[in-house]
Amino acid sequence: MIYLDHNATTPVLPEVLQAMMPYLTTEWGNPSSAYKFGAKLKSVIETARAQVAELIGAQPREVIFTSCATESNNAAIHAARKANPNKRHIVTSAVEHSSVLNYCMALAVQQTVDALRG
Repeated sequence: MIYLDHNATTPVLPEVLQAMMPYLTTEWGNPSSAYKFGAKLKSVIETARAQVAELIGAQPREVIFTSCATESNNAAIHAARKANPNKRHIVTSAVEHSSVLNYCMALAVQQTVDALRG
């Protein structure tokens, strides 16, 4: 079989799985919690954030981890709108991820963007 949808999901590299195993088995928890265990996990995430930032030439504060494509797309559209509040046009097409189309249509219903269908 040839798998061609790596955009949606992809096999985990063995070295990534090895690095993640402690956090999937014994050191799992809520990194946003106030207790000591949570603080340790938050530190692990912040280290990962710094590593990703270094790899892409960014500042750690510019690296945002999200849980899914929908959250990522909504955050990107929201940030673009916030940076350009007077712009009423978002150009998209029917081949976009459904979360992009749904968010844009929600903005159109709220009349914060103009919707055109072709």
